[in-house]
Amino acid sequence: MTTTPASAAEQPLASPMFRALWIATIVSNVGTWMHDVGAGWLMTSLSPDPLMVALVQAATTFPMFALALPAGALADIIDRRRLLIGAQLFGLVGAAGLAGITLAGFTTAWILLVFTALIAVGAAFSAPAFQAIVPELVPTKALQQAVALNSLGVNIARAIGPALGGVIIAASGPAAVFAVNALSVIGVIIVLVRWRRTIPERSLPAEHMIGAMRAGLRYAMRAPELQIVLVRSVGFFLFASGLWALLPIIARRDLGLGPAGYGGLLTFMGLGAIAGAMLMPRLRGRISVNMIALAASVMLAGAMATLATVTNFWSASAALFGAGLAWIAMMATLNGGAQATSPGWVKARALAIYLLIFQGSMAGGSALWGTVASRIGVPSTLGIAAGLLAAVALILAWRAPFDRTSTLDLAPSAHWPAPLVDGGVEHDSGPVLVTIEYTIAPEKVADFFDAMQDMQRIRRRDGAIHWGVYEDTAHPGTVIETFTVESWLEHLRQHDRVTNADRVYQDALAEFHIKETPPKVRHFVTRS
Repeated sequence: MTTTPASAAEQPLASPMFRALWIATIVSNVGTWMHDVGAGWLMTSLSPDPLMVALVQAATTFPMFALALPAGALADIIDRRRLLIGAQLFGLVGAAGLAGITLAGFTTAWILLVFTALIAVGAAFSAPAFQAIVPELVPTKALQQAVALNSLGVNIARAIGPALGGVIIAASGPAAVFAVNALSVIGVIIVLVRWRRTIPERSLPAEHMIGAMRAGLRYAMRAPELQIVLVRSVGFFLFASGLWALLPIIARRDLGLGPAGYGGLLTFMGLGAIAGAMLMPRLRGRISVNMIALAASVMLAGAMATLATVTNFWSASAALFGAGLAWIAMMATLNGGAQATSPGWVKARALAIYLLIFQGSMAGGSALWGTVASRIGVPSTLGIAAGLLAAVALILAWRAPFDRTSTLDLAPSAHWPAPLVDGGVEHDSGPVLVTIEYTIAPEKVADFFDAMQDMQRIRRRDGAIHWGVYEDTAHPGTVIETFTVESWLEHLRQHDRVTNADRVYQDALAEFHIKETPPKVRHFVTRS
């Protein structure tokens, strides 16, 4: 198909800032993959214990588990550009410090773990903000393509970084790849410094850090569709982490490979991921999301089981090619599900919670499988992890199908009228009690109470600390819904948070109301 000038302007790479950041991020990700190869390989020299080797993966992922939610909250309430610059500088200093210590010969197993964790702290504060700025860099019509390009960039780096890192380790040692990783961050910092970001205007004051974190957790606890994504994430990453944690030992001890050979294995996995990224758009139109996730999990389990038995480089490479294809298919499914089940006001925090689950499962799984491998050996451990991955995937595909997450319209509905007040109400006034009076046909009251349970979830999700629904004993059919929020400002935020999906529930409730006038809404504020 020939691209017209108009459609060309809507391509993500037509945006100079997105294009520059995309290229710089690929370079930085190449450095990250080189570091991962260097850290894993160096640990096999410092300590042959499978648990210590697996802890390298845990040190990489645990900071994301611990810091994802604060990072997501910060990305929603402060200037994301400054947050990203600070996080990148922190990672640069950590990588440069590890390079210097390793070059001087002072690196021990625990020093390697500490610096790997420090570098991961910078990545943890970057990840939610990087995902959240994409809509600011490209036109709305190009957003999905931009997300796909970012995934492709990660896998291009995965294909290049490990092989390049293995060659550099073989030629100059691990310190060289740590230094290259530090240098690879500079391009991202330069692009971010040159970005003249237009900070969106806020109709309401920014949330405080603790309040923003609570709101993000509250949303995740009250959003069933997002909970499906989170449950499926645990069911996948907890068992798939065994592959990443034990691969350095398989390469060095079982296959007898050097650093270049280990990098070659990871390159084949990256090539499989690129193939998967190219295949996914075709599969989405023909196969349900739930079946893609199930097939990817079973395929990865098969690759892990194969790795437990291989004895040569090429068999392992073929298995890892399939593992890479399955990995990117599942990552795209989970990341897309997290995006689709979170509205704009909480998107960075919802994505941060997804990353928290992702990295926490990877960190916990890495430590678990490393401990098991220390006792029963690597092949048996991989076989057990693979079997559990396939079994859990089958159960979750039946009990928590992904297809429920693809039908939500989470755009702001803006259909709530502004609350009526006589004079001004201070933002910090509160708590605030809101009552909504309905008139229901007496024979429909029981059905109305049942329908109200969805509204309870929505009210509590968006900020209510108490909720209830009551019928007047003197006037059957007169029903009052009540909910309490902490402050007037928090209630105003509820008006901004309501979505088109929420409106469907509210319209269904309105059908029960038999008066010609709308339900009567009252606001009561505590006077201190």
